[in-house]
Amino acid sequence: MPRSRTLLLTLALSAAMLLVAAFAFAAEEAAKPILKVVEAKKVCMVTNKLFEKDQIPIAVEGKTYYGCCEMCKERLAKDAAARMAVDPVSGKKVDKATAVIAALPDGNILYFESQKTLEEYQKKQK
Repeated sequence: MPRSRTLLLTLALSAAMLLVAAFAFAAEEAAKPILKVVEAKKVCMVTNKLFEKDQIPIAVEGKTYYGCCEMCKERLAKDAAARMAVDPVSGKKVDKATAVIAALPDGNILYFESQKTLEEYQKKQK
């Protein structure tokens, strides 16, 4: 095979490999979840889902929790475990009424004990 043809083939293969690598990198970056801090009143604290509308407030021991329906309202009032979550960074239990709340793009909720642990989580996602 002539040298010029070999050189062109080598360049074409190199360019194709670079394109594949660039697409793989872009897909990996797009797959990382982006958190958005949200108001507690937009979250059902039983299903741990984000809603567009304000949820039903439930006062328990001087704190306000939110549920999406009467069943969730009753559970939050009676079940202390439903009012707690685990911070994904520190592993500590957090009260959902006082937690920093963030939503993933799919509407699922994460609860953090502080803004600091939320920021640590976001750094790890980059």
